[in-house]
Amino acid sequence: MRERERRKEAGRPEAREVRGGDRGTDSLCKSWHARCGKPRVAGRSLRKRGGPNPRLRSPPFSLSHPYRPPRMRLGRRALCVLVLLLACASLGLLYASTRVAPGLQAPLALWTPLQGNPRPDLPGLAPEPRYAHIPVRIKEQVVGSQSAADQLLIAPANSPLQYPLQGVEVQPLRSILVPGLSLQATSGQEVYQVNLTASLGTWDVAGEVTGVTLTGEGQPDLTLASPGLDQLNRQLQLVTYSSRSYQANTADIVRFSTEGHKVAFTIRIRHPPSPQLYPPGSLPLGAQYNISALVTIATKTFLRYNRLRALIASIRRFYPTVTVVIADDSDKPESIRGPHIEHYLMPFGKGWFAGRNLAVSQVTTKYVLWVDDDFVFTARTRLERLVDVLERTPLDLVGGAVREISGFATTYRQLLSVEPGAPGRGNCLRQKRGFHHELVGFPGCVVTDGVVNFFLARTDKVREVGFDPRLSRVAHLEFFLDGLGSLRVGSCSDVVVDHASKLKLPWTSRDARAETYARYRYPGSLDESQVAKHRLLFFKHRLQCMTSE
Repeated sequence: MRERERRKEAGRPEAREVRGGDRGTDSLCKSWHARCGKPRVAGRSLRKRGGPNPRLRSPPFSLSHPYRPPRMRLGRRALCVLVLLLACASLGLLYASTRVAPGLQAPLALWTPLQGNPRPDLPGLAPEPRYAHIPVRIKEQVVGSQSAADQLLIAPANSPLQYPLQGVEVQPLRSILVPGLSLQATSGQEVYQVNLTASLGTWDVAGEVTGVTLTGEGQPDLTLASPGLDQLNRQLQLVTYSSRSYQANTADIVRFSTEGHKVAFTIRIRHPPSPQLYPPGSLPLGAQYNISALVTIATKTFLRYNRLRALIASIRRFYPTVTVVIADDSDKPESIRGPHIEHYLMPFGKGWFAGRNLAVSQVTTKYVLWVDDDFVFTARTRLERLVDVLERTPLDLVGGAVREISGFATTYRQLLSVEPGAPGRGNCLRQKRGFHHELVGFPGCVVTDGVVNFFLARTDKVREVGFDPRLSRVAHLEFFLDGLGSLRVGSCSDVVVDHASKLKLPWTSRDARAETYARYRYPGSLDESQVAKHRLLFFKHRLQCMTSE
């Protein structure tokens, strides 16, 4: 007890010394440093190097504001700097690894052109070497030639019958030589016989082989028989098919049979697609694309002439001779004049997609670039990059990125899929953000289903899909849904256009046109245009549900 009282009394001067001023506090801090900062050695005086009064025995935690020695502070700063440097180095290595990461290998075949001729030439009337010794009397009229749209595939003789799987095509009311027919039967039979049956055409032969009996020439059913297998196969190489019913785009499912075996294959009947030819865009290595000859810029405007003029001014800064096509359905249209500008007027409020159709219909170049009327071109809006993608890949459309005033840029990459519903029910549209795979050879570019409202596309493909004019107020993804399965879409994040600021300062004057625009542009969820949009979407695509991730 006495020992405890002596300790209490010894602590009173310490408390008074702390209250006494900075000097007492400094002595106490030095005492704490002497006791806690360094190991205490027996027999060494605490008053060495100006140590505090040895009577001060208060533990360090008795201080209201603990003193942190300079050495400890320097050590923590060094540790923080080291951790920060390590974090920066890790982020730098991660960025470098993602920039130089090799492209996905799986999709390479999807975007690599077929080597050689993907449509093999039709075998001529010259015989194969193994049938060269068999005499043939060629008819005076040798009919037809094949113009297949797809690669010719021949089914090997898993059964005795060999026949073309796909790639056989004929124009309406024309004739072709049917490739790939053969019988691979075992030898020793007295008679080898095959039958051909068609529904939209007739069979014939371009030449007659000695020893082969033909029944039904010029008819939908043709029978070929011969005691020699080689003679029969040589005759099958000369079989022709003639379209007898005019149908512009259909297919005839024909039957090919022999004893105990039957197969079927299709012969496509259609006119060959007419090519859409434009001036050549591919240039020698190192040369620049002629953007003015390849690209037309199209936009739709409604009441926002100040935004439109800013867009045109930014375009002229980088592409002074590119044609700009404007579709305008404002109530009081203003004159937009200038070189390489085409301004088309529409009835008031005709609609968003109707204006797109009008603008695209006036494009005469190979590619059309779609932009909103409140975009602003910058040095990062490199149309040459988008043209290069379309020139060197089978893509039909490639989007860029739109940068907001906040600095955030969006590509709006969307994946679309239609899941079949139950029998008698509609389908379900599934939508989620993302892409299918990277575009090999183009860093920063991917393959997807939908992109932002800033894209370069092949003019003929955009016209083929079209914009439904019934969508008058709010619509965008509907175009990509209409093109799903036929429109090949890509996206490149390194081609950026700026989006003009939509912020309205409180002290600016009231703009009646802006209020009218907002009423048309942002209808409520119960607005008739929104209701009609969803009715059209669900009915047109036979949908019963939509999901978005």
